[in-house]
Amino acid sequence: MASKKKKRIKVKPNTKQKTKGSTGIGRFAITYLVLMGGFFLLIGLKPIQNVIDLNGLYSQGVVILTSKILKILSIPSTSQGSIIALPSVALDVRFGCNGLEAVMIYAVAVLAFPAPWKHRLIGILGGFLIIQIINLLRIASLAYSAVHFKSLFEYIHIYIAQGMMIAVSLGIFFIYVNYAKNPQKARI
Repeated sequence: MASKKKKRIKVKPNTKQKTKGSTGIGRFAITYLVLMGGFFLLIGLKPIQNVIDLNGLYSQGVVILTSKILKILSIPSTSQGSIIALPSVALDVRFGCNGLEAVMIYAVAVLAFPAPWKHRLIGILGGFLIIQIINLLRIASLAYSAVHFKSLFEYIHIYIAQGMMIAVSLGIFFIYVNYAKNPQKARI
Protein backbone atom coordinates (compact mmCIF):
# COMPACT_ATOMS: atom_id res chain seq x y z
CA MET A 1 0.00 0.00 0.00
CA ALA A 2 1.47 3.24 -1.04
CA SER A 3 1.29 6.12 1.34
CA LYS A 4 0.13 9.37 0.00
CA LYS A 5 2.06 12.34 1.13
CA LYS A 6 0.54 15.76 0.99
CA LYS A 7 2.78 18.37 -0.41
CA ARG A 8 2.77 21.61 1.39
CA ILE A 9 3.24 24.62 -0.72
CA LYS A 10 4.83 27.54 0.99
CA VAL A 11 3.71 30.91 -0.22
CA LYS A 12 6.16 33.67 0.38
CA PRO A 13 4.81 37.18 0.48
CA ASN A 14 6.10 39.33 -2.32
CA THR A 15 7.73 42.14 -0.41
CA LYS A 16 8.97 43.82 -3.57
CA GLN A 17 5.47 44.51 -4.85
CA LYS A 18 4.27 48.01 -4.06
CA THR A 19 0.75 48.83 -3.17
CA LYS A 20 -1.29 50.66 -5.75
CA GLY A 21 -1.68 53.69 -3.46
CA SER A 22 2.02 54.29 -2.93
CA THR A 23 2.70 54.01 -6.67
CA GLY A 24 -0.08 56.51 -7.37
CA ILE A 25 1.23 58.98 -4.81
CA GLY A 26 4.75 58.70 -6.21
CA ARG A 27 3.53 59.20 -9.76
CA PHE A 28 1.44 62.20 -8.64
CA ALA A 29 4.43 63.77 -6.82
CA ILE A 30 6.84 63.29 -9.72
CA THR A 31 4.34 64.56 -12.29
CA TYR A 32 3.53 67.53 -10.07
CA LEU A 33 7.19 68.48 -9.63
CA VAL A 34 8.01 68.13 -13.34
CA LEU A 35 4.97 70.16 -14.44
CA MET A 36 5.56 72.84 -11.79
CA GLY A 37 9.18 73.14 -12.88
CA GLY A 38 8.03 73.47 -16.49
CA PHE A 39 5.54 76.21 -15.61
CA PHE A 40 8.12 78.13 -13.59
CA LEU A 41 10.53 77.92 -16.53
CA LEU A 42 7.78 79.09 -18.88
CA ILE A 43 7.11 82.24 -16.87
CA GLY A 44 10.60 82.81 -15.49
CA LEU A 45 13.09 82.41 -18.32
CA LYS A 46 14.20 85.71 -19.82
CA PRO A 47 14.23 84.46 -23.46
CA ILE A 48 10.59 83.39 -23.09
CA GLN A 49 9.70 86.64 -21.30
CA ASN A 50 11.20 88.58 -24.20
CA VAL A 51 8.73 86.85 -26.53
CA ILE A 52 5.70 86.86 -24.20
CA ASP A 53 5.67 87.95 -20.57
CA LEU A 54 2.84 85.79 -19.25
CA ASN A 55 3.34 86.97 -15.67
CA GLY A 56 3.35 90.63 -16.73
CA LEU A 57 0.21 90.25 -18.82
CA TYR A 58 -1.49 88.34 -16.02
CA SER A 59 -0.57 91.05 -13.49
CA GLN A 60 -1.88 93.79 -15.78
CA GLY A 61 -5.22 92.00 -16.15
CA VAL A 62 -5.54 91.51 -12.40
CA VAL A 63 -4.66 95.17 -11.74
CA ILE A 64 -7.22 96.44 -14.27
CA LEU A 65 -9.99 94.26 -12.81
CA THR A 66 -9.06 95.14 -9.22
CA SER A 67 -9.11 98.84 -10.09
CA LYS A 68 -12.66 98.43 -11.42
CA ILE A 69 -13.72 96.68 -8.20
CA LEU A 70 -12.19 99.52 -6.16
CA LYS A 71 -14.18 102.08 -8.15
CA ILE A 72 -17.36 100.15 -7.29
CA LEU A 73 -16.29 100.42 -3.62
CA SER A 74 -15.85 104.20 -4.10
CA ILE A 75 -12.08 104.02 -3.72
CA PRO A 76 -10.47 106.14 -6.41
CA SER A 77 -7.70 104.28 -8.17
CA THR A 78 -5.78 104.17 -11.40
CA SER A 79 -3.82 101.32 -12.89
CA GLN A 80 -0.70 101.19 -14.97
CA GLY A 81 1.18 97.97 -15.63
CA SER A 82 1.32 96.12 -12.33
CA ILE A 83 0.66 99.23 -10.20
CA ILE A 84 -2.62 100.24 -8.57
CA ALA A 85 -2.37 103.88 -7.52
CA LEU A 86 -4.61 104.76 -4.59
CA PRO A 87 -5.08 108.15 -2.89
CA SER A 88 -2.33 107.59 -0.32
CA VAL A 89 -0.36 104.58 -1.51
CA ALA A 90 0.54 102.55 -4.60
CA LEU A 91 0.36 98.76 -4.67
CA ASP A 92 2.64 96.79 -6.97
CA VAL A 93 0.89 93.52 -7.85
CA ARG A 94 3.60 91.05 -8.85
CA PHE A 95 4.06 87.29 -9.01
CA GLY A 96 2.92 85.79 -5.73
CA CYS A 97 0.35 88.56 -5.32
CA ASN A 98 -1.34 88.40 -8.71
CA GLY A 99 -2.82 84.93 -8.16
CA LEU A 100 -0.80 83.25 -10.91
CA GLU A 101 1.20 81.22 -8.41
CA ALA A 102 -2.00 79.97 -6.75
CA VAL A 103 -3.48 79.09 -10.15
CA MET A 104 -0.29 77.24 -11.12
CA ILE A 105 -0.23 75.26 -7.87
CA TYR A 106 -3.86 74.28 -8.38
CA ALA A 107 -3.73 73.59 -12.13
CA VAL A 108 -0.59 71.46 -11.86
CA ALA A 109 -2.17 69.41 -9.06
CA VAL A 110 -5.26 68.86 -11.23
CA LEU A 111 -3.12 67.84 -14.21
CA ALA A 112 -1.07 65.45 -12.07
CA PHE A 113 -4.13 63.81 -10.47
CA PRO A 114 -5.29 60.70 -12.35
CA ALA A 115 -8.67 61.56 -13.84
CA PRO A 116 -10.28 61.72 -17.27
CA TRP A 117 -9.21 64.76 -19.31
CA LYS A 118 -12.77 66.09 -19.38
CA HIS A 119 -12.76 66.24 -15.56
CA ARG A 120 -9.33 67.86 -15.56
CA LEU A 121 -10.43 70.60 -17.98
CA ILE A 122 -13.60 71.28 -16.00
CA GLY A 123 -11.54 71.32 -12.79
CA ILE A 124 -8.93 73.72 -14.17
CA LEU A 125 -11.50 76.15 -15.63
CA GLY A 126 -13.72 76.09 -12.54
CA GLY A 127 -10.80 76.36 -10.16
CA PHE A 128 -9.25 79.20 -12.16
CA LEU A 129 -12.46 81.22 -11.98
CA ILE A 130 -12.93 80.63 -8.25
CA ILE A 131 -9.27 81.37 -7.43
CA GLN A 132 -9.32 84.57 -9.49
CA ILE A 133 -12.56 85.87 -7.99
CA ILE A 134 -11.20 85.26 -4.49
CA ASN A 135 -7.85 86.81 -5.45
CA LEU A 136 -9.45 89.95 -6.90
CA LEU A 137 -11.47 90.35 -3.70
CA ARG A 138 -8.28 89.77 -1.66
CA ILE A 139 -6.34 92.46 -3.53
CA ALA A 140 -9.30 94.87 -3.29
CA SER A 141 -9.44 94.18 0.47
CA LEU A 142 -5.71 94.87 0.75
CA ALA A 143 -6.18 98.13 -1.14
CA TYR A 144 -9.09 99.04 1.15
CA SER A 145 -6.95 98.33 4.20
CA ALA A 146 -4.08 100.37 2.73
CA VAL A 147 -6.39 103.37 2.41
CA HIS A 148 -8.50 103.03 5.58
CA PHE A 149 -6.34 101.00 7.98
CA LYS A 150 -2.75 101.93 7.13
CA SER A 151 -1.39 100.73 10.47
CA LEU A 152 -2.76 97.23 9.86
CA PHE A 153 -1.85 96.94 6.17
CA GLU A 154 1.55 95.25 6.61
CA TYR A 155 0.14 92.78 9.14
CA ILE A 156 -2.81 91.90 6.89
CA HIS A 157 -0.60 91.64 3.80
CA ILE A 158 2.20 89.54 5.31
CA TYR A 159 0.39 87.35 7.83
CA ILE A 160 -3.04 86.86 6.31
CA ALA A 161 -3.20 87.60 2.60
CA GLN A 162 -0.02 85.85 1.45
CA GLY A 163 -0.85 82.37 2.71
CA MET A 164 -4.54 82.72 2.00
CA MET A 165 -4.27 81.99 -1.73
CA ILE A 166 -2.21 78.84 -1.19
CA ALA A 167 -4.83 77.64 1.31
CA VAL A 168 -7.62 78.52 -1.14
CA SER A 169 -5.84 76.57 -3.91
CA LEU A 170 -5.46 73.53 -1.67
CA GLY A 171 -9.10 73.68 -0.57
CA ILE A 172 -10.34 73.93 -4.14
CA PHE A 173 -8.08 71.01 -5.10
CA PHE A 174 -9.72 68.85 -2.39
CA ILE A 175 -13.12 69.78 -3.84
CA TYR A 176 -11.81 68.82 -7.28
CA VAL A 177 -10.55 65.44 -6.03
CA ASN A 178 -14.02 64.73 -4.63
CA TYR A 179 -15.51 65.67 -8.01
CA ALA A 180 -12.96 63.64 -10.02
CA LYS A 181 -13.58 60.50 -7.95
CA ASN A 182 -17.38 60.78 -7.97
CA PRO A 183 -18.59 63.28 -10.59
CA GLN A 184 -22.26 62.32 -10.10
CA LYS A 185 -22.13 62.69 -6.29
CA ALA A 186 -19.82 65.70 -6.06
CA ARG A 187 -21.28 68.63 -4.18
CA ILE A 188 -19.71 71.88 -3.12
